[in-house]
Amino acid sequence: MESIKNYVGIDISKQFFDLALADNGGYQHCQLSNDSKGYQQLGKLLEDRDQYQVVMEASGPYYLKLACYLHEIGIAVSVVNPLVIRRFCQMRLSRAKTDKKDAKMIAEYGKTEKPPMWHPEANYIIELKQMQTAIDQLNKSRTGLLRQMEALTQSPVISKDVVKATNNAMRCLEKQIATLELKMEQLAEQYFGNAYQQLQTIPGVGKKTALLLIVLTGGFKKFSNAKQVSSYFGLSPRIFESGTSVKGRSKITKMGMSRIRAMLYMCSWTAKKCNEGCSQLYERLVGKGKSKRLALIAVANKLIKQAFALATNNTIYKANYQKNICF
Repeated sequence: MESIKNYVGIDISKQFFDLALADNGGYQHCQLSNDSKGYQQLGKLLEDRDQYQVVMEASGPYYLKLACYLHEIGIAVSVVNPLVIRRFCQMRLSRAKTDKKDAKMIAEYGKTEKPPMWHPEANYIIELKQMQTAIDQLNKSRTGLLRQMEALTQSPVISKDVVKATNNAMRCLEKQIATLELKMEQLAEQYFGNAYQQLQTIPGVGKKTALLLIVLTGGFKKFSNAKQVSSYFGLSPRIFESGTSVKGRSKITKMGMSRIRAMLYMCSWTAKKCNEGCSQLYERLVGKGKSKRLALIAVANKLIKQAFALATNNTIYKANYQKNICF
């Protein structure tokens, strides 16, 4: 592909997307519908396809169809974390918040930072992610019903009909969750059989965590090192220090997915007891006066390192060998 001459910024929403296209030192703006008609109009605007790179935010599910369409017709696409664009706008001291202005700033970000190309995920990865999202939502509904039952038991009068209906609803939710989890396991075995089994050999990592790691990382194929995975999950430590007087507490960035963070944190409780490398790390940090919470976060990061090493080296966990592959 020839060098890109024009970065096109797109600010997308459910019904429309705003377009900022470089034009004589400024930007041409137009708004198109977020459907096949709008996509075709955009394709005509960007007829000289080798000369453009479209940059858009990962705005929920709304960007995906357009990104896939552009990739399909041969136009380069970059999909950027909305937080990155927000920080870029703050650095440029941009205070206006309109769709037109946002599209322009996204184009400016593309021109300045030259983000990497985006490629669509395989259908089975998208399906796995959709199933995981559905399971999370069903679990939330089940938790809500459990709380309702708990509140019901505190009442002096308890309706048998309400109890029966609530129990039936919970059983139905549990059945749906089990069905989806089984389907996810089957897909993981089909497409990531080795990696899925290998991750489960890590002491402290169970089936559900191994499955979620596979789903979110695409079998670790989207990352070149474990630090990138930690950053993606939001488990990277953030140091708060400046000069000699400002010494804040170290925290994690929390810029990733809360579900996998919570699961890895829970795994770290088991890993610090039965996983040799994690146990040594935990004791060393606590011995240096670090808080137990910080030590557990370090253990969670250690588990990511071990998972990345096993998946990329196509091997299983070995206590006397893990030092050679996990650092």
